[in-house]
This record gives sequence, structure tokens and C-alpha cells, in this order.
Amino acid sequence: MSLLEVRDLRVTFGGSHAVDGVDLDVAAGQLVGLIGPNGAGKTTTVDAVTGFVPSDGSVRFKDVDLQVAGERRKRSLPPARRAHLGLARTWQGADLFVDLTVLDNLRVAGEHVPIDEHRATLESLGIAELAEGSVQALSHGQRKLVGVARALAARPELICMDEPAAGLDTTESQFLGRRVRAIADAGTAVLLIDHDMGLVLGICDYVFVLDFGKVIAHGHPSEIRSDARVLDAYLGKRQDAGANVATTEAFGPSADLHLGGSSS
Repeated sequence: MSLLEVRDLRVTFGGSHAVDGVDLDVAAGQLVGLIGPNGAGKTTTVDAVTGFVPSDGSVRFKDVDLQVAGERRKRSLPPARRAHLGLARTWQGADLFVDLTVLDNLRVAGEHVPIDEHRATLESLGIAELAEGSVQALSHGQRKLVGVARALAARPELICMDEPAAGLDTTESQFLGRRVRAIADAGTAVLLIDHDMGLVLGICDYVFVLDFGKVIAHGHPSEIRSDARVLDAYLGKRQDAGANVATTEAFGPSADLHLGGSSS
């Protein structure tokens, strides 16, 4: 049974269909990738799921209808109510409180959670030593990890991560990937958007691919890597004679960062 079930999701801006009939599912404890070329509608999909843009269609989380089916979309649950249900997100920018310490950023997000648990969250992400430090002193990669930690602070059941590896070098991205995989393996589901295809295809259980606001493919990472429709979307055309080269160029090397968990 899906923890998150999205059906016929649609978002329109000025007559343009940014998201056009998207269906996707995320099960409890599952790590699901959402990929696609620039402008495919990935972030807008997450914005709609988490309540930050008006949308039509059905979004069910823990079998609760977040859109209030049959009513006007203005009746849909606001972001804060969705967060209280256990649906969290991160942002492309770390969006932290720079005048607070790392630990205090987590305390703002999870005010009723004991400090020891916040410290344990930082420990699980490999940044426990940053707890008392200023956010202003952090590197870009560290800020990304603190953003993930803050999303975990309220103990959500699902985190939508919007390009957490953006701006990271290969080593930082692989480190982040292992931490994200561990989050899912510990029981918190993740919907991951990222342009690092080596990361997404290396750690995810299942992947959905968007292009022009529509799902053009979905399946296990091994299926996505060789899907002609996905290659067309990323490369403009598919050249069978150079398919292996094209796949590597589009999606990166096939190094597997998977640390376990479901392959459903």
C-alpha cells in the first residue's frame, strides 16, 4: 500500500501545463527518484504535493486526501497541515536560519523533540560536530546536510528532497547519497529530485521520469537507464550504435551506492 499516492496531478501557470496528469507512488520506507530534463516539472510536482502551489488531481498521504476531493482546490490542506501529517520537504537552497546554530535550526523545526534526538539526527548524517556552530560558517555541502537534518527534525514519514546534491562535488554527492539511502533504510520514505543521475540511479528503489510535465517512464533504475524514451528526453535522439556511451554521458557511471532496502 502506498504511503503517498498521486493521481492525475495537474498544475497550470497562465495557461501553460507545468504538471500534466502525473501519477506516482511512494511506499513506506522506499527511496523513489523523480528525474527529468530542466523544466520537466519536477520541483513543481513536489511543490504541489507539499501544498506550496495550487493543483488539481488527487494527492493522498497515509490515505488522507490532501486535495479535499470534490471541492475547489482552495480547500486543499495548506503546507503546515501536510507537514503535521508527516510530509516534509527540503529546498534547492538550504533555506536555513543563518543567525542560529545548527542545533537551533533543528529545534525550530522539531520544537517538541528532545535535544538528544536532534543530536542523534546530526550524528546519523555525519555532522554531529557542527551542532553548536554557526550556520554562516558552514560549507555549501554542510548546509545541504543541515537542510536534510532539519527536514528530519519533526520525525516525518516522507521527505521530498529537491536537488540536495546541487553544487556538490563527486565525493560530497556520494557521501550524501549514502546518507539518504540510510534514511530510507531506517524507515523514512524519500522522494528524491536530483540532476546527478549517477546518484539517483545508484541509490533509488524506483524512479519516475518527467518530460514536459508528463511521466514518460517509470521503473527500476536498471530499466530507466536503458529506456529509449528517457534517452530521447535527455539527449534529443537515441543512437543505438552508441547506446552505452550515450547512457554513460546522460546518466553517469553505473556505480551502485545502494546499501540495502527494498527493490520494489
